[in-house]
Amino acid sequence: MNIEKKVRELVEEKVKELGVSIDSVIYEKEGNNNFLRITIDREVPIDVDTCVEVTNVINPILDQNDIIKESYILDISSKERGEENE
Repeated sequence: MNIEKKVRELVEEKVKELGVSIDSVIYEKEGNNNFLRITIDREVPIDVDTCVEVTNVINPILDQNDIIKESYILDISSKERGEENE
């Protein structure tokens, strides 16, 4: 099982409790850094406070389970929603 799938399985239920869904989980190397990028989504716009709240829920779960051995940067962002022009 890959890292992305493990991370999703570990955090998805707790994130849902915040009224947010996980859109994508990507673990990638960029330059000298590893990034765990988790994109979240919900019906109403997501603000910075929600991203911080999700980060505060996810961080201890990832630390406790220690599935990523390398050091990495956790990046929580919201899914971009296009404005519908009619």
